[in-house]
Amino acid sequence: MRVYGASRRELFERLDRPALKALPAEPFVYAEWKTARLNIDYHAEIDHHYYSAPYPLVHEQVEARMTATTIELFHKGERVASHVRSYVRGRHTTNPEHMPKSHREHRDWSPSRILHWAATIGPKTRELAEAILAERRHPEQGYRSCLGILRLGKRYGNERLEAACARAVAVRARSYRHVESMLKNGLDRLSAPEPEAPTTGTSVAHENIRGGGYYDN
Repeated sequence: MRVYGASRRELFERLDRPALKALPAEPFVYAEWKTARLNIDYHAEIDHHYYSAPYPLVHEQVEARMTATTIELFHKGERVASHVRSYVRGRHTTNPEHMPKSHREHRDWSPSRILHWAATIGPKTRELAEAILAERRHPEQGYRSCLGILRLGKRYGNERLEAACARAVAVRARSYRHVESMLKNGLDRLSAPEPEAPTTGTSVAHENIRGGGYYDN
């Protein structure tokens, strides 16, 4: 420091201290950005989790700002959604205000509640409801179909509804429209078709394969 003719402290007081500014009120937050597109269920996939945005933006591209604790979604520079970040893979974080009206009407329902109601009608009705909920990527999309099917019992009776659901399960018709059509056209009064048996392999004909009949003698 002899070259400068001053100590480090003296240089700090003379040069650095006058230039210092107050620390920010909030600590620096590291963030990453990525683009995503809203699926038909108005959710965007961010790091294997699904976050909602207002449903009119379905199919639109959004920019996601990701921090350790928060996920923010922006559309054309405007923030349209903010969520607490979740690290649970394959699940959904949904703001009820983002739902279309038809989905908001069903937000008080849960899969267990729907399946309990279906079981009071019959085992096949419950089996059909389980299949509908399982194949939907977002649960609310299945609620509407299930509740519509269950309410058909008031119009046609639970016995006919159970028969129609049995037929729907057998032919893998998993929608309200299919079950209503069966009831409207009386198909529930016909015997349900047998479900296809799963194939376990292909039989091979060969001189060294005796077959089951060989042991009957």
